[in-house]
Amino acid sequence: MANAKLGRPSKEKDSMLRGLVSDLLWFGKIETTVARAKSVRSQAEKILTLAINSYEDIVKVEKEIKDEKGIKVKTTVTNDGPKKLAARRAMMAYLMDRQEQRKDKESIEAFTARTKDIKHPLLEKIFNLYAPKYATRIKEVGQGGGYTRIVKLGARKGDSAEMAIVELI
Repeated sequence: MANAKLGRPSKEKDSMLRGLVSDLLWFGKIETTVARAKSVRSQAEKILTLAINSYEDIVKVEKEIKDEKGIKVKTTVTNDGPKKLAARRAMMAYLMDRQEQRKDKESIEAFTARTKDIKHPLLEKIFNLYAPKYATRIKEVGQGGGYTRIVKLGARKGDSAEMAIVELI
């Protein structure tokens, strides 16, 4: 079903799937038709597998930076290794970037402090939240894949299309 036409030209279909996969990874759950859900599941599992296989690849580098007073200070910086960098770039090419939203009753200062160093929040969420979670699940259960679940809801009222919820497990 991953190669289903979904009643659209290929450019529109690819763009729609990119948006749905991005929303699934950002929100954790989306509601769509069954055919779209099966296509979204396929793409989301590929992206999560890519993240799981590469999230631990980091390189620590020492750099000299100048502080406020102009004094050179050595600091240790963690960078992505080659495997993680390639995975990050592949995900950036496919996913639509979602921006962090202000929480209820959160001040602008608190929001800017919380999101100051985050350039791509969706990628950070994938690498920092989902990849470690599913990697430990793989070690415990011994099974890769199966990161999503499709729950069928029944027919939609207007056009009787079969609806489903796709969610991350």
